Amino acid sequence: MSKLGPLKFFEKVCMERCEIKLYRGYANKKELVVFGHVVKKYPSGDHKYTRTGFRYARTIIQLFSIKTIPNIPVTLHVGNTTAEIVTEEDGYFRFQIPLPEELLGGWHSYQVSVDTEINRKKYSAISTEEFFVPYTSSFGIISDIDDTFLISHSRKSLRKLFVLLAKNVQARKPFDDVVKHYQLLSFASRVHPQAQSNIFFYVSSSEWNLYDMIVRFAELNGLPKAVLKLKKIKSGLDDFVMTGGGSHEHKLRKIRNIVEFYPELQFILLGDDSQKDPEIYEQICTEFKDNIRAVYIRQTRTRIRTETSHHLKNIEHLGIDICYFAHSNKAIIHSLDQGIVFQNASTSPS
Repeated sequence: MSKLGPLKFFEKVCMERCEIKLYRGYANKKELVVFGHVVKKYPSGDHKYTRTGFRYARTIIQLFSIKTIPNIPVTLHVGNTTAEIVTEEDGYFRFQIPLPEELLGGWHSYQVSVDTEINRKKYSAISTEEFFVPYTSSFGIISDIDDTFLISHSRKSLRKLFVLLAKNVQARKPFDDVVKHYQLLSFASRVHPQAQSNIFFYVSSSEWNLYDMIVRFAELNGLPKAVLKLKKIKSGLDDFVMTGGGSHEHKLRKIRNIVEFYPELQFILLGDDSQKDPEIYEQICTEFKDNIRAVYIRQTRTRIRTETSHHLKNIEHLGIDICYFAHSNKAIIHSLDQGIVFQNASTSPS
């Protein structure tokens, strides 16, 4: 009898928990941009944002304790088109691919999947989200979040942290009349007004950890559906204390990328004077003066900031409408008086 070869031991492949967190994307006539994170486990269920007391604080802490999965291949599916990329060290991925065909204006769906084996660990997940294609005569609306439409007390770090931990999305409040202004802007420059006709971007120094909370807040308060562009995800409680802080350079970079992506659109910029919005917006207006229709800055202090006024005067000298306001009703009147709302984009001032 022949001698048997060496015994082979079959090593078991283990299923590893894996989830894909997708965010709303956007497209122009030629390209699509979508992005997300691959994580081990993402807190699920809308109810977590309506908890109260310690249970809600625990929800926020859980969001800042997310564990991401780096260097894992993910596959994008749009219609019959697929593309593959590998996640970055923080689990983030971003696709920018040619559109397989020209799409009508509005929201469309895309899908991202993971199906791979790494070091005898099997990862499998799939998730679906939406991306927006602007209509022909649209404006682009780019807005900050904290203290622009969501009362956050950004200038006072401890108070901001307390509000974040203690007040759920139902207890958080927008500024008076800010929702009315944003809803009006959703009709801006349309010959035949249609709700949600413009593309909205909410660009903030808040981290991706707070994405669902911001989306839920916007939905509850009737703010226009938007693409969010947030700051690098955090995965530890040490970082949590500094949420929303640090450099705001990423906001300038992201706004610049958006405007460059839509050279055919004019944009309306909305921010506040609590941090760096006036300075960032002046830089954007200087680089893209023909693409910016108006700049709105909320006054968050009792006294008008001299520095803010200086930035806004520089923007106005470029031929761009500006509005520095303490109450949103002033911004609404400005949008109506300047013909920004309900005016055809082809006849709008450039």
